[in-house]
Amino acid sequence: MSETATPATGVSKSLKELDRAVIRFAGDSGDGMQLTGEQFTTESAWAGNDIATLPNFPAEIRAPAGTLFGVSSFQLQFGSQRVYTPGDRLDCLVAMNPAALKVHVGDLKTGGLLIVNTQAFDKRNLDKAGYAANPLDDPTLAERYRLHKVDMTALTHEAIKDLALNAKEKDRTKNFFALGLVSWIYTRPLEPTLEWIRKKFGKTPSIAEANTRVLKAGHAFGETAEIFGEHYAVEPAEMAPGLYRAMTGNRALAWGLLAAAQRSKVPLVYGAYPITPASDILHELALHKRFRVRTIQAEDEIAAVTSAIGASFGGAIGVTGSSGPGVALKGEGIGLAVMAELPLVIFDIQRGGPSTGLPTKTEQADLMQALYGRNSESPVVVLAPATPGDCFYIAYEAVRIAAKYMVPVIVLSDGFLANGSEPWLIPDPATLPPIEIGFRTEKDGFFPYLRDPATLARPWVRPGTPGLEHRIGGIEKQDVTGNISYDPENHDHMVRTRAEKVRRVAQEIPPTSINGPATGDVLVVGWGGTYGAITAAVERTRAEGKSVASIHLRHMNPLPPDLGHILREYRRVLVPEINSGQLVRVLRAEYLVDAVGFNRVRGLPLASEEIHEAINQLLGSQA
Repeated sequence: MSETATPATGVSKSLKELDRAVIRFAGDSGDGMQLTGEQFTTESAWAGNDIATLPNFPAEIRAPAGTLFGVSSFQLQFGSQRVYTPGDRLDCLVAMNPAALKVHVGDLKTGGLLIVNTQAFDKRNLDKAGYAANPLDDPTLAERYRLHKVDMTALTHEAIKDLALNAKEKDRTKNFFALGLVSWIYTRPLEPTLEWIRKKFGKTPSIAEANTRVLKAGHAFGETAEIFGEHYAVEPAEMAPGLYRAMTGNRALAWGLLAAAQRSKVPLVYGAYPITPASDILHELALHKRFRVRTIQAEDEIAAVTSAIGASFGGAIGVTGSSGPGVALKGEGIGLAVMAELPLVIFDIQRGGPSTGLPTKTEQADLMQALYGRNSESPVVVLAPATPGDCFYIAYEAVRIAAKYMVPVIVLSDGFLANGSEPWLIPDPATLPPIEIGFRTEKDGFFPYLRDPATLARPWVRPGTPGLEHRIGGIEKQDVTGNISYDPENHDHMVRTRAEKVRRVAQEIPPTSINGPATGDVLVVGWGGTYGAITAAVERTRAEGKSVASIHLRHMNPLPPDLGHILREYRRVLVPEINSGQLVRVLRAEYLVDAVGFNRVRGLPLASEEIHEAINQLLGSQA
C-alpha cells in the first residue's frame, strides 16, 4: 500500500493493490446504469484487466420510477488474474435510490464499499421502496458497511449550472458522476469514456459538455473529498498477445455467422421475429449487409423460420433466432427442415419461463425442448456455448455442421451469455476450420436422397440447376428417389437414417477436456452459461486439496463419444443447472450413472460459492 497527497487539498490518500474487485451499479431503470456499467467495463478493458459482466434490468420498457421491480443494475468483476464470473459477493455497491439499496444491499460483503445518492432518499422514494424510515439514518448500515453518503444530484447540477439545459437534462447526467467517482476509486482511465462521449454526442455539444464535466467532477470529488481515504489499483492480467475487444454473446453469435458466410462464400439469410433477449442478433446482422448477409424481420415466428428454410432450399445459409416461446412456435417449421433434410441453424437465447415468464432474466430450461420439443421422431443437432466469446465459435460450428450433414442445428445460448461480456481475442480467420459447401450440379446419377456414405447427407441442389429438378417437403419420402412414400418399412428406415445422421456428427467432436484429475471423487458436469461458476468452484475446491474435476459440454446432441467412460472414472457426478434438472436426467438415462443435480431457477446465474458448497456436501456424503 502506498500513500499520495492530493495537490488541491493536501489530503493523504492511500493506494491499495487488489487482485480483483466486484462492483455493481444499481438505480432506477431510467438512471443509465447499463451505460454506466458498460463504460466502466471499457475502462477496465483499457486497463488490461480480465472481465466478466452481468447486466440485469426489468422487462418493462419503462418500469415505474423508484419501485423495487423497476431497479436496473450492472455488475462486473475485473482482475489481474483469470476472471470466470461476474462475482458472487460485491466489494462495492453504488445505489442511486432507496429501491436499488433495498434490492441489492444483501449482496454486499460485510465491510464492503456502499455509495448512495442521498438526494434520492426522500419520503416519496422511501415509500415506494417500502422503507418506514430512512435506512441511511440506521447506524447498523454504517457499522456493517463502509457507507459513503454523496449528494450526486446536487454535485451534478453544480458542475453544469451554467449550461443551457433544463433540470431533467441535467439530472440525467448524474450517472456520469457515479462513473467518475468509481473510476477514481478503482484507478480506471477516463480516456475511453471521454472519447465515447465525444463520438456519441458530437451533434449535441451541450450534452457532450455536460457529461464530460460531470464525469470529471465525480473523479475530482473522489480525489479531494476527505470521506474517501483510500483507492485501489488492479494490475493488468496476463493474457495471450493479440487484438481484443469486449464481446457480448449475441454479438459473438452474429459475428460467427458473418465469418461462416465469408469463409463458405455462401450468402446468409437471417429470419427473425423480435423477442427478448435474442433481438440484438438481428440488430447486429442488419449492420453488416455488405458481408453476404440478408436480414428479414418477419411478421411472426412461423414466418421467420419458414423464410430461413426457404433460403436454405434456395442455396443460402438459412438461420433463425428466438427465445423459448418463439422456438415453441417454430417447432413445426423445424420438423419440416428435419424431413426435408435442409441445413438450418436455430438460435435459442433462453430466458426465464414458462410463457412470457421473465423476459430479461436468464435460464437454461430449454434443453428438453431442443432435444425433444417437436412432434414425432425429429432429431436435430444441439450445441451450447460456454462463454460470451465462445458464442462466436459455436455459431460458426453450427453453420459448418448444418451444411456438411444437411441437418438442423439448435444453438442453446441464454440471457446471461447474450448480454454479458468478456475480453475476446479476435481470431485470425485463417485459423478457423474450412466450411466446404458443394452444390450438386452433375445430373448423371442424381437422386434427391442419395446419401454421402460418411455423413448420410443428401445432395444440396440450388433450384433451377438444369436437369436436377426435384421435390422435397414435409411428407415422408422414399429413400434415394425422394418419391412420396407411405410404405411402413421405408418410413422405419428413414426415421432411423435421420437419427443416425445426427449421431454421426459425434465423429466431429474432439476429445473432452477435463479440468482436473482424470479420476477422482467428484466430477462436476456443466453446459451453457454455468461454465464460469463451475470452473471457479472446482478450482477453489481443488486448491483445498480435494479430488475434484469438471467437464463442460458444448455438444448436447449427440453427446461426446468419450463421455460415458469419463463419467465412470469418478465416484460421484454433480450436475449444476439453471433448471429443475434436465441434463442430469439425460445423463442418468444415457449412461445409467447416479448423477446428482444442483438446481436453482431464480432468473440469475449460478453462484460459484453455492456450487463449491454443493461439491463439499457431496464429498461429505461419501465419507
